[in-house]
Amino acid sequence: MKRIRRIVKPGSLFLAILMITVFTPCQTVLAKMVTTETVIDAGRAHEARVYVNSVLAREDVMTSLISQGIDMTEAKARLDNLTDAEIVSLADQIEKAPAGGGAIGIIVGAAVVIIIVLVITDILGFTDVFSFINKK
Repeated sequence: MKRIRRIVKPGSLFLAILMITVFTPCQTVLAKMVTTETVIDAGRAHEARVYVNSVLAREDVMTSLISQGIDMTEAKARLDNLTDAEIVSLADQIEKAPAGGGAIGIIVGAAVVIIIVLVITDILGFTDVFSFINKK
């Protein structure tokens, strides 16, 4: 019996190692071509992160965020957790945002609405603001 075990031992060891390697899950390597857009987007994402961080580092932006109750370390942590697409979108929005908030457009729009209301009330005869509308 000892002789049989001594003869079979190398074979059983080989079979055990073979079964372990065959039945253990192995990960296959998937290689893909990297497109030009992927490389460009990665570069844009890095530039966008640098731009947004530089905007966040400005003194006026910091004071505005602090006055609204936003902690700067939390804001920076949230910016670091954004995906590449989100950070590029945020950088585009910051670049396209009008300086001063567009108050002139609001003032002009309100003036146009007031003039239209006054013209309609003059046509209906409720007011006499514009003399050239109801010439009698």
